[in-house]
Amino acid sequence: MFIKHSDDVSTQVVEAGEGTTIQVLISPEEGPNFAMRKFVMQPGGGMPKHTNEIEHEQYVLRGRALVGLGDATFEARAGDVLFIPAGVPHWYRNVGDEPYEFLCIVPNLPDKIEILGE
Repeated sequence: MFIKHSDDVSTQVVEAGEGTTIQVLISPEEGPNFAMRKFVMQPGGGMPKHTNEIEHEQYVLRGRALVGLGDATFEARAGDVLFIPAGVPHWYRNVGDEPYEFLCIVPNLPDKIEILGE
């Protein structure tokens, strides 16, 4: 068991994204079953359409974004909870004037990210 402050966790640029950073708040080495990540997408930023081999559970902390899940598009905002099943294509675009921030919990299982065409 441990406690740490998010300010003490390094922030890295998400290369596949635009204006997007990630912090791994609880790494697979720290949590036996799940990892916790925090993503921040600047206004106009986002992530391209992609798939993962693992599910995602997300909680939106701040801002709003269009989120594509499969063939549907939703507007997610602070307080929303998203479940993205394994293998479902998804993408993000911050449509607000403030950062879009969310926590993303994923199982500690092998993952392969595949970027898809528009």
